[in-house]
Amino acid sequence: MANTKRRRASATISPEKRAARNQIQLGVKRLEKSIGEIQKGLRKAERQIEADARARVRELRKDARAQLAAVKGRHREVVRILQKVSAAAEGSWQQVKQSADSILADAVNSAASLVERLKKALPR
Repeated sequence: MANTKRRRASATISPEKRAARNQIQLGVKRLEKSIGEIQKGLRKAERQIEADARARVRELRKDARAQLAAVKGRHREVVRILQKVSAAAEGSWQQVKQSADSILADAVNSAASLVERLKKALPR
């Protein structure tokens, strides 16, 4: 019974209306295909962005480890120099303090520079 109603309905539709409906259905199918292609492209772009981000994070970690090693080396150097200066000063703590302040200021500036470079590398 449903098939006969459909046949009757399609028999009563004019050829122009049928052609228009077919054109609309083709347009809908093309639109669905375009949506699928866009979604596929978005997924591909997301995967590429994530891969690039992982590579950038690895690069930043490597750089941070290198910079941290340099700062730790500077720290060891400061300790050695401080020991030498304090032994050579023989009680002149003012000289020891000035030397230590100068050396420590250099080390703090190096560490601050590292932190600033890392902040700049991260997106906001």
